[in-house]
Amino acid sequence: MLKLNIKNETSRLRSVVLGTAESNGPTPKLEDCYDPKSAEHVKAGTYPIEADMILEMEALAQVFKKYDVQVFRPEIITDCNQIFSRDIAFVIDNKIIRANILPDREREIEAINYVWNQIDEAHRIILPEACHVEGGDVMPWNDYVFIGKYSGPDYPNIITARTNTAAVNALKELFPHKTIKTFELRKSNTNAKDNALHLDCCFQPIGKGKAIIHKNGFLVEKEYHWLVDFFGKDNVFEITKDEMYNMNSNIFSISEEVIISEKNFTRLNTWLREQGFTVEEVPYAEIAKQEGLLRCSTMPLIRD
Repeated sequence: MLKLNIKNETSRLRSVVLGTAESNGPTPKLEDCYDPKSAEHVKAGTYPIEADMILEMEALAQVFKKYDVQVFRPEIITDCNQIFSRDIAFVIDNKIIRANILPDREREIEAINYVWNQIDEAHRIILPEACHVEGGDVMPWNDYVFIGKYSGPDYPNIITARTNTAAVNALKELFPHKTIKTFELRKSNTNAKDNALHLDCCFQPIGKGKAIIHKNGFLVEKEYHWLVDFFGKDNVFEITKDEMYNMNSNIFSISEEVIISEKNFTRLNTWLREQGFTVEEVPYAEIAKQEGLLRCSTMPLIRD
């Protein structure tokens, strides 16, 4: 049995589900893209190819091996994008919550059934169908759970809006001892630079009480200020619109001291090292073209 334990984003990682780029399928048709950034690359003829993405994910797997992290991979489904394991489920404390994601992606969950079945049945949660949530919007942070959501009246038409108020309320009931803090995210179906697909596309807490943040990802300015005050201005690394677009906030912590980051994030990686972090750099720029990066392709199960 797997004894799940996730209290935050930065405690020492012991066990993780890492997506796979194998049998990723052909370049999607424009009308089948779920986010504006993928659509942009389909139009430009620069959509990433499977072989490159497999190499990128392998580089990440090697870092996990180096730090002795147990890694689960999904079973391969032919012609299916299974890179972003964070979207399909997430862990808070000792419970795994299955995400209600876009119906087309239901098969991705079946591919990790062998992991799901190793978890105590009482700790496997499937939310009611009306609750929409993806793991990229959910961040356990000790006594808090930070959740990105979108509650505009046009929610049903915004394909980039992945987490709704019903899901937030369900999580409040599941974790009554936690403070659930929500943030309205800026959404755009058409402009990737004005779209925070998930909370982790514009914000992420890291070790030593620090955080990475992009102001424009937040629809309500005072919610952004709340986060800056929570971490303290001197502990926050503000990223630009272009850095957000390139997914600078979507890095991944192995521990309080060790962070996996994309090798092209020069400004961020320099700052992280100045703060005393060990930065493990990997190439991930091809995967980033699908509006997801390191946090999106990992789903932690156990941290110390």
